Formats: sequence, C-alpha cells, structure tokens
Amino acid sequence: MFPTRGGTEYLVVVQGMSKVEIRIKGRIDSHWSTWFEDLAVEYTDRDETILRGTVADQGALYGLLARLRDLGLGLLSVTCEEERPGDALR
Repeated sequence: MFPTRGGTEYLVVVQGMSKVEIRIKGRIDSHWSTWFEDLAVEYTDRDETILRGTVADQGALYGLLARLRDLGLGLLSVTCEEERPGDALR
C-alpha cells in the first residue's frame, strides 16, 4: 500500500483487462462517463462518486487517474480485479 494525501491508501497492479472501481469525493455529472473510458457513474449516500467498469491495461488506468487529478477530484480508493478467461461470458 502507498499512502496518499489525506491518509488514503491504494495499490495499483493491472496487467491485462481489469475490472476497476474508483471512488472519488463529491459528485460528478454522469455525462463525464465518456471522458472516463465509458465507466459507469454511480453515487453513494455519503456524497461520493463511483466509477466502475473495465480498463484495457495499466496505462489506461493511470490515464484515468491522471484525468481525475487534473480535475482536482479527491481520490478515495481504487480497486482492481483482473478479468479471467470466460468472465465476459457471465
């Protein structure tokens, strides 16, 4: 785990296609979905936005994180799960 500002910790290890969930502080409008690689935009009752979907590789994930940084959005967590063969069929 690597500490970030505000005590949030995260570990990013992505090699191939991966399911990701990125939590950020505040709410962003759902029209931003296309700017964030068409990830689904969801909201929590704790004034958080969740971006959820699939990224192609680690470079794509870091690109998404850079966009969040450039917008000044507070990163709460990043969760990745590598897709296994057959996951797309479920």
